Amino acid sequence: MASRQLYINGTFTDSVSGKRIPVVNPATEEGFAEVSQGGREDAKRAIAAAAAAMPAWMKLTAYDRAKILKKTADLIRERADQFAKDMTMEQGKPVAESKGEVMQAADTFEWFAEEGKRVYGSLIPNSLPGKRHLTLKHPVGVVAAIGPWNFPMTLLCRKIAPALAAGCTVVAKPASQTPLSCLNVIQCLHDAGLPAGCANAVIGPAAEIGDEFMTNPAVKKVSFTGSTAVGKHLMRQAADSVKRLSLELGGHAPFIVFPDADPEVVAKAAVIGKFRNNGQVCISPSRFFVHKDIEKKFTDVAVAEAQSLKLGNGLDAGTQIGPMFEKKAMENTVGLIDDARGKGAAVLTGGKRSTKFEKGYFFEPTILKGLPADARVMTEEPFAPVMPILDFSKIDDVIAAANNTPYGLAAYVFTNDISVAFKMAEGLEAGIIGLNDPVPATPQCPFGGMKESGLGRELGREGLEAYLETKYVSLKLRD
Repeated sequence: MASRQLYINGTFTDSVSGKRIPVVNPATEEGFAEVSQGGREDAKRAIAAAAAAMPAWMKLTAYDRAKILKKTADLIRERADQFAKDMTMEQGKPVAESKGEVMQAADTFEWFAEEGKRVYGSLIPNSLPGKRHLTLKHPVGVVAAIGPWNFPMTLLCRKIAPALAAGCTVVAKPASQTPLSCLNVIQCLHDAGLPAGCANAVIGPAAEIGDEFMTNPAVKKVSFTGSTAVGKHLMRQAADSVKRLSLELGGHAPFIVFPDADPEVVAKAAVIGKFRNNGQVCISPSRFFVHKDIEKKFTDVAVAEAQSLKLGNGLDAGTQIGPMFEKKAMENTVGLIDDARGKGAAVLTGGKRSTKFEKGYFFEPTILKGLPADARVMTEEPFAPVMPILDFSKIDDVIAAANNTPYGLAAYVFTNDISVAFKMAEGLEAGIIGLNDPVPATPQCPFGGMKESGLGRELGREGLEAYLETKYVSLKLRD
């Protein structure tokens, strides 16, 4: 069984307690690796190392930092096949999806390596003679980066890469169930020559390590991806020290199809978008509004496509859908479907745990119709392979229905009418809108939500600004 350690101050090391955590494959329900289990003392050590490394790292030129980040991207690509296998074994998604995530992580490092060279200040026209006004950019300080289990590599890289590019140092905390992907990235940073202390990784209890992040004065910013409930808790904790936060939280994305769109083409795209990673995606479409004129054709094609998807171990050739992440997630999915059935919804396909496998958290891709507005799957972020289909006839009604949620992360619209496209883009309350595009995320464009879906943006220029302070300098010249 493979054994991995924490990474603190440039060294892979065991935790203070000496405890270890098993890493379980959700396709087999068996442990295949173990990692050191850290705690508060380990977090303190990592934070102290990051704080000590900060002065030298921030004084390097952006070009010198970029060389290390670019080398990291190259190493991630060189090791992509093994990293993808590790990710599939710890998270469950098909290895092709894992490979795509690994490559996107590499692209993220490369993007921020270059974008770090464009951290510009400004010269502001003066209103009084003899004065000069300018702004400078300054790294915010030590960053605590907390990542989730559903995209265990790329979502942490969206924090680590821009923080390092901006001149900050980092302590990363991956989900305890999926630590290998984070440690693989850390290994690449180490091999690329990152100075000791600039990036650290601590794995262990979220409450304990998170509390140290939030209360330690050396940590100047926390970047978190996860549930809205935890995000709200972090906001309350951050108030005591006015600690800066970036929060990428829950979503409940509408997928809206207008009658001029091709229902067959869009239905196939909808099934891919919905059941990718078993719907365990923060921007996954989760409420499908289809115009009544094409709803039947769309539904027929979607059901056929869902039924054709091949479930299996993510390492097996041809697998399109792997297991759900853990037993708790599968049980929650059962609860969502039972609730919908009890309120009159029809299950068109799926609706239960697959009986084809003796072990593993395999759940059949599920499509529902006839859901009332108060069904749990319509009001909660489902994070599950469940596709509820509803119809509509008026554009204003579908905008109102789409916005009727506390979330505002992503929304999807399919239409060939430019007027409809603009009305939807302007009317929908979401930070990311895919117009005829079911996969909008890319390193050079901002990613983040409105309402209770979070604060701030990752990726793009905005993703770098999140790790910078703006200093204003006013200079009085001598006469």
